[in-house]
Amino acid sequence: MYLLGEQSAQADALINHLQSLPAQWLEGLVPCGPALELEATDDLLAQLPDDQLFLLTQGVITGRLGGRGLFYWHEGDVIGLQNGPEWADCTLCTDNPLTLLPYRRSDLFQHVYGSSSRPEQFLHYLLGQMALLAHAVAEFKPREFRSTNGFKRVEPGEVLIRQGDSADHVFVIIEGHAEAFVSGHKIGDVPKDEIFGAMAVFTGEPRNATIIAREASTVMLIPGDQFLSMTRTNPKIAHSLIESMARRIDQLNKQLTAYNSQN
Repeated sequence: MYLLGEQSAQADALINHLQSLPAQWLEGLVPCGPALELEATDDLLAQLPDDQLFLLTQGVITGRLGGRGLFYWHEGDVIGLQNGPEWADCTLCTDNPLTLLPYRRSDLFQHVYGSSSRPEQFLHYLLGQMALLAHAVAEFKPREFRSTNGFKRVEPGEVLIRQGDSADHVFVIIEGHAEAFVSGHKIGDVPKDEIFGAMAVFTGEPRNATIIAREASTVMLIPGDQFLSMTRTNPKIAHSLIESMARRIDQLNKQLTAYNSQN
């Protein structure tokens, strides 16, 4: 997904990252039929079966919300995820021929969740597109009414999350690296592509650690209510995320135990 018009360097970085993800979680999955060759249309979704998702291999698709063009998809994007009553005001159109590679929706999801790594890649793809949409919509709002959601560029030493603060966002490091501290003691690293800050959003408790950028980094901020909504409507994504969080918590507990035994 790309944004129409000018976009920030942070959005560019996220777009480049997202473009590489579908090929990774589609690897090894056989299409359910031959590629579709379609002509220009003002309502692409009306021509596509509901039980299939499509990899766009040629052409450009424009996305409109409320009749206003906000974004477009290019080669490498997956089409058809934007389907359902919550997308009733969204139309996809194109001024040029398209080539779409079809995958049965049920087969694709079974393929994604049949791996330990693909669910997290799929989650990053969905969250990234959500952030891009929020960024696009914000560009149409008066400056004084814009929220701070979207992307943030931070310098080395900048605090991303402070222990004890209330939790209103979930974060993803798009580029860069950060470190986690509890009561001033380092307990782990937060690398690129890591989702962090979700536990406090889930529990409603104060932040249990401080996260500090170790180097200049680009961070994606996802409002907590939007993040919770996504996990409620996508149970398998929530399950995958919880498993990932549990592994990280176990690692941090082991590091903290080792630190305490040395002191």
